[in-house]
Amino acid sequence: MMITPIGVIHTPYTALEKVPIQPCYSSGVGEIELFKEYEEGLRDLEGFSHIVILYLFHKSEGYSLTVKPFLDSDEHGLFATRHSNRPNPIGMSVVRLVERKGRVLQVQGVDVLDGTPLIDIKPYVPSFDHRDVVRIGWLEGKV
Repeated sequence: MMITPIGVIHTPYTALEKVPIQPCYSSGVGEIELFKEYEEGLRDLEGFSHIVILYLFHKSEGYSLTVKPFLDSDEHGLFATRHSNRPNPIGMSVVRLVERKGRVLQVQGVDVLDGTPLIDIKPYVPSFDHRDVVRIGWLEGKV
């Protein structure tokens, strides 16, 4: 299997400890710069208010199958968290699409480190992505 970055994410966060823990905690504005050969794939994206971005946690090193997440002092299984140290260090964020200028997307609510490799973009579609009845496990009462 091979995953190739399609662009790079530019943000105001140049140090890991300064990156917001989730998009909902960020008002930061950033830019997603697609590589030239992928620009045509952005056609019609500006009609969406939000996009899902998938990216590589490129500074992630190693992983443990149990972790203490930022919102709890107890250990939980890695796959029950959004911890960045994972067997396949892939991150996901839903961000607001502010503007498209050619192959550059200005986004708000970005929560990634400057220079993060982008691996995919998908439109956020509420009828596909939103669920009214959900359980949030160990996070109940914490968020």
